Amino acid sequence: MKKSADAIYYGGDIITMGGDNAEYAEAVVVKDGKIVFVGDMESASKMKGGSTEMHNLEGKTMLPGFLDAHSHYISSLSVAKQLNLYPPPSGPGKDVPSIMAELKRFKAENNIQDGELIQAYGYDDTVMPDGRLLNRDDLNEALPNNPVLVGHVSMHGAVLNSLAMEKWGLNEKTETAPGGVIVRKPGTNEPYGLIMETAYLPIFGSLPLPTKTEEIEWSIAAQRMYAENGITTAHDGATHFNDIMVLDRVSKAGANIIDVIAYPFITELDTILSEFPIELWGKYQDRLKIGGVKVTIDGSPQGRTAAFTSPYLTGGPSGEKDWLGKLTFPQKFINDFVKKVYEMGVPLNLHANGDGAIDAFFRAHENAAADDLTKNRNITLIHGQFARKDQIPKFVKYQITPSFYTLHTYYFADAHIANRGREQAMYISPLKDAIDAGLKPTNHTDFVVAPLDQLFMLWSAVNRISRNGEVIGENQKVTPYEGLQAMTINVAHQYQEENLKGSITQGKLADLVILDKNPLKVEPVAIKDIIVLETLKEGKTIYKRGG
Repeated sequence: MKKSADAIYYGGDIITMGGDNAEYAEAVVVKDGKIVFVGDMESASKMKGGSTEMHNLEGKTMLPGFLDAHSHYISSLSVAKQLNLYPPPSGPGKDVPSIMAELKRFKAENNIQDGELIQAYGYDDTVMPDGRLLNRDDLNEALPNNPVLVGHVSMHGAVLNSLAMEKWGLNEKTETAPGGVIVRKPGTNEPYGLIMETAYLPIFGSLPLPTKTEEIEWSIAAQRMYAENGITTAHDGATHFNDIMVLDRVSKAGANIIDVIAYPFITELDTILSEFPIELWGKYQDRLKIGGVKVTIDGSPQGRTAAFTSPYLTGGPSGEKDWLGKLTFPQKFINDFVKKVYEMGVPLNLHANGDGAIDAFFRAHENAAADDLTKNRNITLIHGQFARKDQIPKFVKYQITPSFYTLHTYYFADAHIANRGREQAMYISPLKDAIDAGLKPTNHTDFVVAPLDQLFMLWSAVNRISRNGEVIGENQKVTPYEGLQAMTINVAHQYQEENLKGSITQGKLADLVILDKNPLKVEPVAIKDIIVLETLKEGKTIYKRGG
């Protein structure tokens, strides 16, 4: 080296994530934001200069920075301004009275004036005691003078009070859009409970964004939240036009402390292309990259809107019998969407939860890619939770990367057992079978659907323990190392960034995370208690616990 190193890290467990099995290095040398050496301490010491910072890890663990395989980054900007109504242990929303009390408290403590919109997130109807679900009248009683929107934990819907319904033009004359759900008051046609899927899309697309004076402050706060969890690359799934304009302005202002990858939603693709032509896609500009296109073709299994080939045991969200769920769009539309993305030659992220939706995507693929079904088109199937065992070979044949969601084994297992039966529930997010088939699956939090907590996500993949302490699919547990692969090197593969990220390798970016303990050495049940101590982006500390 002509110049001395900027920093040398040593004295701990440095897991490189560079192979099929755990490999350790004695030292890592960083220069100009990149890793310039990985290996023995004697060789690393020769790169020390007068200005080199020596960092003794003191027995702690270093890994490559965690890569977010799928979340809703743009939603994190406003989370700090909203009320958390996750059920315990992640929030206070254990039942309807608790939710009503929290809404009243939130308004009073934040001095919110009458007439202002109040938003909350994390409402989980599947854990409400005795089937007593939140409805319009509850929200009217709690906050009669404010429009209130309580987002469903799936992010695919919400419960609104009367003022919010008036704000968005919902009433007894509102027809349910194809692929949508509007729960009506029994005996009437009045919207009353959850509004889901395509019926919710117009509301979701018009939710308030930060003002131009707020957006930088909110973005920095959001990215710090990702950094606190060891994440150096964030994902925004289903980016709308207004969202991407916010991301672009923030990026051009130089405010990004981590990388952000956006996936424009298919219904707004043409509008986004008019502002961001395809020549700009696929490369970072000020730490923002447009990575491809997002297509959603079904809903959420816990919301009973995912599409299956067999009926839900509990019926539909509005009491429908023999309910299979619904595709978000007709098969012809799905075929056209997939074909359009393939013709663009950009990566496709496709949301499909139920086995029926996965079949629908395979049909669309077989229609759009008939000339070469096995070509690598950089396809990621987001969630894929209820993939059948017989569907795994098609993932392999068609070179589709599944991005699974093992947090459901904890947060929603009881709902899945009730809705789908034990056999299907025990096979959700079949990470182990995908690995054994030769795939490189990833794992994600889907934040803000589930809390942003990468170590808890890893714990869920390794242990698969439900809220009630039951193991959900013993044979789909993975090793801690396989779980780490699904949040580092495999995600780099998903993003076609293996040359930059995902492992501690010479020439890659110095995106690193330091943990207080080694996930490969603690008891598997203790992985969730590991603490992120420091996160580095291109060699610079962007989060330090207590700092």
